Amino acid sequence: MKTVQMTLDDDLVRAVDDMVGRLGTTRSAFTRDALRRALKDHRTRILEMRHRRGYAAHPVEPDELSLGEEALEWGDP
Repeated sequence: MKTVQMTLDDDLVRAVDDMVGRLGTTRSAFTRDALRRALKDHRTRILEMRHRRGYAAHPVEPDELSLGEEALEWGDP
């Protein structure tokens, strides 16, 4: 692991300290988890944006996802 120095607002530090006290963890562990979640969320937003752009550029055709009548029959219970 690497030690890094960060500048944070006093209110943020107090809120983090309060939370880590209630969770029984450390500032470092809490911050690592928060940064991992933020990076994952950011990657998800990027993929969702790409997905939307792809569908905007190549929309689904009206009958592309429709099922035939035979696929809708479940048979007798």
